[in-house]
Amino acid sequence: MRAWLPFSIFGLAGCATYYAAQLDRLYGPPDAARYDRSAAAAPAAEHAQVSNILEHRCAVCHGCNDAPCQLNLASYEGLTRGASREQIYATRLVTAKPTRLFLDAHGSAEWRAKGFHAVLNERAATPEAEREAGVLYRLLRLKLAHPLPDGPVLPKERFDFSLDRAQQCPAVEDVAEYERKYPQWGMPYGMPALSAAEHGALARWIEAGAPRPPVEPLSAAHAARVAQWEAFLNGDGAKARLASRYIFEHWFIAHLYFDDLPGEQYFELLRSKTPPGQPIEAIATRRPYDDPGVEHVYYRLRRLAEAPLAKSHMPYALNDARMARLKAWFIDAPYEVSALPSYAAEVASNPFVAFRELPVEARYRLMLEESQFTLMGFIKGPVCRGQVAVDVINDHFWVLFEKPDPRRAELEAVFLARELGDLRLPAEAEGAAGPLKWRRYAALEAKYLKAKNETFAHSAAGPTLDVLWDGDGRNPNAALTVMRHFDSASVVQGLLGAEPQTVMLLGYPLLERIHYLLVAGFDVYGNVGHQLTTRLYMDFLRMEGEMNFFALLPRETRQAVRERWYRGAHRQAIELLRDTQAYFPHETGIRYLSNDPLAELYGALKKRAAPVAPGRYALASSGLAAAPLRELARLAALRGRALSHLPEAAILTVRDAKDAEHHFSLIANRAHSNVAELFDEAERRLPDDDSLLVAHGFIPAYPNALFSVEAADLARFVDAVARLASEADYRALADAWGIRRTDARFWAHSDALHAAWRAWAPKEAGLFDYNRFENR
Repeated sequence: MRAWLPFSIFGLAGCATYYAAQLDRLYGPPDAARYDRSAAAAPAAEHAQVSNILEHRCAVCHGCNDAPCQLNLASYEGLTRGASREQIYATRLVTAKPTRLFLDAHGSAEWRAKGFHAVLNERAATPEAEREAGVLYRLLRLKLAHPLPDGPVLPKERFDFSLDRAQQCPAVEDVAEYERKYPQWGMPYGMPALSAAEHGALARWIEAGAPRPPVEPLSAAHAARVAQWEAFLNGDGAKARLASRYIFEHWFIAHLYFDDLPGEQYFELLRSKTPPGQPIEAIATRRPYDDPGVEHVYYRLRRLAEAPLAKSHMPYALNDARMARLKAWFIDAPYEVSALPSYAAEVASNPFVAFRELPVEARYRLMLEESQFTLMGFIKGPVCRGQVAVDVINDHFWVLFEKPDPRRAELEAVFLARELGDLRLPAEAEGAAGPLKWRRYAALEAKYLKAKNETFAHSAAGPTLDVLWDGDGRNPNAALTVMRHFDSASVVQGLLGAEPQTVMLLGYPLLERIHYLLVAGFDVYGNVGHQLTTRLYMDFLRMEGEMNFFALLPRETRQAVRERWYRGAHRQAIELLRDTQAYFPHETGIRYLSNDPLAELYGALKKRAAPVAPGRYALASSGLAAAPLRELARLAALRGRALSHLPEAAILTVRDAKDAEHHFSLIANRAHSNVAELFDEAERRLPDDDSLLVAHGFIPAYPNALFSVEAADLARFVDAVARLASEADYRALADAWGIRRTDARFWAHSDALHAAWRAWAPKEAGLFDYNRFENR
């Protein structure tokens, strides 16, 4: 077979070349710049229908970095960019070149030069050519000709839904061979076909040349707000320029919006070569702090052209109150900036060096007051795929924050200035970090922890709950819950669940380091050395946050809790943060009344967070009657091995007696003996300790399953979940109440969920991603 392989490759290449010649003869040569030239836009009503189909049938699998073949169908620019056989999420020895839409190239011609091939026809503009010389149309038509095979579960020997599956990514020259070899792989892949009306609308649009959607001009009110914020972010003077650089490096992945203006207009913050009032010339660097290559950087707001996707949508409100706070923190505060920092890697990658002259309290407040957004940066942002990337966190944990304290901020500023050399982060290596350099960072971390202990621990009194930020009595970001879903994760405001698997307590230095490690400094196009070093470094930061939390417990109980959280962990993996007594030697200031201080503390934390926590996740907020609410509470109380058969994240729809639908997120929390090791996760599973979080509304961006249950039947559903003991049991559960990917109701139910999410949380809602949807 090896001897024949080269001949097979040459044969396939020959077929592709022959077919390309046939297309050239029939429809003329391809014109890569065809869609770059201005063309008549489709009528608004017609394109609204087409956009809705592309978003809710196509972008739900093709919408972000990990979309198959990098085909992004959440925007017209993504559609005309086309597809690539290169994968973003891959184990690579050499750093890859970034392929970020709207940033690393502009227009189809530039993307062709980067190896992307068209999925629309780029030859003659005739209806026949639009159909026959376009990959998108051919694959839609293939699905109509060969619908899904009968049966609730697709045959695994013919349909592979694993994230690391081999991708075909046919260009138009290869599509005939693809149709022959994979007749049931039309689009949407492994999902029900489009309806006749949907297919007809898309077909007519494609035959008309896929005209560009009309672009509505910004309203006068939006344009005025953009100008107001650009003026603020491009203020004169060293203080303003340094503050704007800091703000940009924390907002560069935000979807900014003006919360008092109507419509769904979102903006991104960019560095530009051009000042406000001129067309934006985006500066495309690998990281937000890399050298921009120009003497003066301008910070500009560019309107987002993509449909919001839940996995990357990070809304952030701009308003007069926020601008006033920023001015007070960064501009009006009494401090001086002696010189602007350089963009050298060893400076720019370390925020404690680059921004040492900005007030510590101002830096902390910027991240703290939108802490959900800050944590979403590494929960929903760059780390949107990869078991190894997110197995550094537990499946269900709470995050608390130290209360801002001007006196502590002054002490921290002095301490951080003294410890700059020990606070270096792996990103300074520009992707070259490897196992040998990792030992150096471990040594630096050990020095930093020793200095921190000497500076703070021995001078601090026993902490009480008063050291925790309470959101200033109004901010729901005071406490957060993070849920891991194997290779993705979610973060919400408030403390969800009866008790977490672990807790982290973060102050300014730790929060800043996490951001620059996992967001500003993380490169999804980086090599395996960079990615592994980043993951290993996060072990230190996670454990440091947990050790901060232990200071709230009685001294004699801390080590036992620590040992339980790290059962079976190799000593080397936890050596730096192993001894709770050495880390913080003082007794807690909290007076405990029970013989279970940890459970008592959990209860106290939930009570403290309740006044500012959003109530929308509570089961009672759904409006369901008392009887079904009791069944949902019983579902949430389930523990143990039965839950290991459930998918990581699911959406449960309960239909009440009045035919109203109520939606709930089911998050199966997998228990582990520890998360301190990089590999062999399955060996560390503790299924008897699994739990289930049931919350009203929508949490996961990647639902693995959908269930629909009549309220009167909810008790039977809960009983069936409690009795799960095998894959056959789960299949029976899905047979009775699941809406599988093969279900004729799938798309209608998906549309109803999206509509309900928009009604429930209009600014946070986005499109689900079905790349992780199960086939069971």
